[in-house]
Amino acid sequence: MIKYMNLVGRKARKAFEKKIDTKIKNRVLNKYAELLGNEKKLILKQNLKDVNYARKIGIKNNLISRLLINETKLKDIQNSIIKISKLKDPVGNTLEKWKRPNGLNISKISIPIGVIGVIYESRPNVTSDVASLCFKSGNPVILKGGSEAINTNKILAKIFRKALKVNKVDENFIQFIDTKQRRVVDIMLSAMKKYIDVIIPRGGKNLVKRVQNLSSVPIIGHLEGLCHTYVDKDATLTMAKKVVYNAKLRNTSICGATETILIHKKVAKGFCNPILNELQNKNCKIYGDRFLKKYYRGKILPAKEKNWSTEYLAPAVSVKIVNNLEESIDHINKYGTMHTDCIITNNKKTAKNFLRNIKSSIAMHNTSTQFADGGEFGFGGEVGISTNILPPRGPVGLNQLVSYKYEITSKGKTRK
Repeated sequence: MIKYMNLVGRKARKAFEKKIDTKIKNRVLNKYAELLGNEKKLILKQNLKDVNYARKIGIKNNLISRLLINETKLKDIQNSIIKISKLKDPVGNTLEKWKRPNGLNISKISIPIGVIGVIYESRPNVTSDVASLCFKSGNPVILKGGSEAINTNKILAKIFRKALKVNKVDENFIQFIDTKQRRVVDIMLSAMKKYIDVIIPRGGKNLVKRVQNLSSVPIIGHLEGLCHTYVDKDATLTMAKKVVYNAKLRNTSICGATETILIHKKVAKGFCNPILNELQNKNCKIYGDRFLKKYYRGKILPAKEKNWSTEYLAPAVSVKIVNNLEESIDHINKYGTMHTDCIITNNKKTAKNFLRNIKSSIAMHNTSTQFADGGEFGFGGEVGISTNILPPRGPVGLNQLVSYKYEITSKGKTRK
């Protein structure tokens, strides 16, 4: 298996040697979108195999819905690829340039990162999204999808390789590891440092933790999305109700879902019942601190210390009454995971204070945390969300999949 993976690595490195023109990149992506439409029956057939297998082994319904591809989802995948083809090529752009008194002309130029390894679970659309984003940004990619979606992932990758071949581009820009062996992941993480430049994990906490523990290669990603929404004393109830409901319940299984609601004590009396009743009426469990009982008449489960650091990914939420803005910021910085956190307020000064002082990679004002998504940011999609302190941070889309170098010219300058 190590021999096979080293071969994959060498092929990716060789593909990286040849730089591809923007027009050819866009031609490949448009051809890929076209071929997906042409091969619709085959894709849906392969996906049905995966769905039937997932049901047979007892995978939960919410995970099966992620796995399922129907005609509508396939159309969405095609549209996403076309969007990426229309975005500006992020490679070879002059990011900055300046002239020094010593006679040096310095330019900062964007370049591809290199070979990217992506380890992911469940969602087969990750195959097409990641492959398209990596290719457009000039990065060969090695894809290791979850065993539950192997047939769908395989056909999506195969069709991309066909689009490359038709346009006379090295097919090994995109390589899919066609095996269910888990040992492959360990090899990618610990034995392929000379071939893979960056690893991106996409999946549950166990997968990401395993990657973080084992990888000898730099990682772009996040372990958890423990997102907060803070309702300030200067918030309006109408907006707070609407934003909190969407942030928690629009889709409870995504990393941008709010998991803790903080409410300023000055509005707790008027806001708790309208906001929390809307959630409870949709069977959302409320875990509250001891002060919440004073204001909320619905059913409250007592919040323990562990609740403040729980990512539910389900219809459940932790609620805390806070005394002021500073307490909300302290709570978020202590228990949050630097993913996405929001303040609801009409006070611009308060909002600015919040946005500047929380450590999150995405800080929001009067906005649902469920907008934490590369597509919603206009990135054409994302390979994941990064909560690393070092860049890239937040949604990692096309423009985040590049590095840079300095190009320096002079008229024969020598240093004294």
